[in-house]
Amino acid sequence: MNSLRDRATRLVPGAGRLFPTGRVAVIRLHGPIGGSGRTLELIELARRLRESRRVAAVVLDIDSPGGSATASDELLIAFERLAARKPLVAAIRGTGASGAYLAAMAARRILANPNAIVGSIGVISAGPRLPRLLDRIGVTVNESKAGRLKGMGSPWREETEEERAKEQRIVDQFYDAFVGRVARGRNMTEERVRELATGEIWLGTEALSLGLVDEIGDLERAIELAAAMAGVPARSAPVRIRRPLFGRLIERFTGSMAAAVADELEARFTDQFRS
Repeated sequence: MNSLRDRATRLVPGAGRLFPTGRVAVIRLHGPIGGSGRTLELIELARRLRESRRVAAVVLDIDSPGGSATASDELLIAFERLAARKPLVAAIRGTGASGAYLAAMAARRILANPNAIVGSIGVISAGPRLPRLLDRIGVTVNESKAGRLKGMGSPWREETEEERAKEQRIVDQFYDAFVGRVARGRNMTEERVRELATGEIWLGTEALSLGLVDEIGDLERAIELAAAMAGVPARSAPVRIRRPLFGRLIERFTGSMAAAVADELEARFTDQFRS
């Protein structure tokens, strides 16, 4: 009895109804990757699936343009730990670019739809500089700091040459790490990856010819592959960590409110610039 209880606590809440022994779990990596609760949920979900005895294999269902470099790296580490225990297959359905492509490096095999967007291996850091605008509207910003580079990236002033060089070094370090992870994940030399790591994207069929994916196929095909690797029937179910009811209601309310605000801004913008 205790054994059953211990096993149940290691599962995703509600997964006992979804997963008879030996199913393939599907993790949805959709939308931008940021250092938010969503990323933490995916990391926790990967941990629970890694420990679950009911889940034999996992498929990453990817449709994401990427996002935060550090958050993408965290996802890669979590998925690598999962892949060390169970077969992990990635399926790029719409977009698997930048940080989302990085996260896919944990998978044993990567599939892509023929017209999926793949790649964008690169790093960018961007932000507005507003000093001339502030001058025009008569706004000044007083800055007190301790530490020569403290406040680097502040939009109210132009950056110094030292700050620009420092930021470029950080971008280069992220880029080198990205290249190294792709080289390891795709079994390529770093020199070959750097030839491809221009920040450009490819459709799935060309990504296959370049060695960035292993096969042209859809999510169902990815599930079949993962099941075959684990030696179980090709049965699957999407999983997510269930939030408390109050949290889900708040999220739904704020999402609806944000959509309403966006619609109002769009309406005002189009009214102003309509010809």
